[in-house]
Amino acid sequence: MLNIYLSNEQGKLQETTTITNGCWINLIAPTEKEINEMATALEIPVEFIKDPLDEEERSRIEKDGENILIIVNIPSVSMDENEIPIYDTIPLGIIIAKNCFVTICLKDNPIFHSFSEGKIKNFFTFKRTRFAFQILYTMATLYLRYLKQISKKTDLIEKELHQSMKNKELFSLLNFEKSLVYFTTSLKSNNIVMQKMLKSNYLKMYEDDQELLEDVIIENQQAIEMAETHTSILSGMMDAFASVISNNVNIVMKFLTSITIILSLPTMVASFYGMNVSIPFQEYQYSFLIAITISFILSSITAYIFWKKRFF
Repeated sequence: MLNIYLSNEQGKLQETTTITNGCWINLIAPTEKEINEMATALEIPVEFIKDPLDEEERSRIEKDGENILIIVNIPSVSMDENEIPIYDTIPLGIIIAKNCFVTICLKDNPIFHSFSEGKIKNFFTFKRTRFAFQILYTMATLYLRYLKQISKKTDLIEKELHQSMKNKELFSLLNFEKSLVYFTTSLKSNNIVMQKMLKSNYLKMYEDDQELLEDVIIENQQAIEMAETHTSILSGMMDAFASVISNNVNIVMKFLTSITIILSLPTMVASFYGMNVSIPFQEYQYSFLIAITISFILSSITAYIFWKKRFF
């Protein structure tokens, strides 16, 4: 999918069909034909467009003549077959070309919608450096939003686990723990790229642009700390619930063993009185009641001893 946008002096964004100076070209999972057409029209290397389409591509900044490629990892959320959210990261490519601004991504995401729907203030497609920093800032805030969602969903799962120990809740916690690892790794990689942008001369920055980049780095650092904190909490929670489940299994096994021993005593007494040999009171008319009484007394004494020892 290919969309071309252009903003006027008032900041109003309009979609166009032709490539003009100062336009924003947004590529979502482009075809091979679109990739080649854009590379030819903008005079940029084909690899600049193809690299962000690799799911395993690392965050980096690269310069080729007047063209600058910035690759960062942005958060992404999807649903599995059980309607459980799965948080992951995917590469986002930003190309600052000679006359245009290009974004490339495998999937559509909320970052692009924030700009195309006019939710970002002081946004102009022809202010390419500032546009890049605004995308990075929106990306950092999106990470923080998803981290808060993970925190809330984790709290809900924790409450459910207090009532029932089901595999579904544990698998959900495991997915969130995996997502936090992805987030932390991507955020740290993005932070390295931003620090490099701040210290190097890749981009021409005015004072306002530099302040915006510093704000982006602060937001990104906050997201890193938040992700690491949630990872530690979730890891400790998983260990705690694993111990709780193991302890619950031990309690159940102890209870069942105690019941088995108590019930085995009447069986043992009945077995003795069911032998085909001479036994005491076998001719007595109340011998059955005697066997029942002995069984009841033995079971009661054993149950009392187990109760005092808190076996159940």
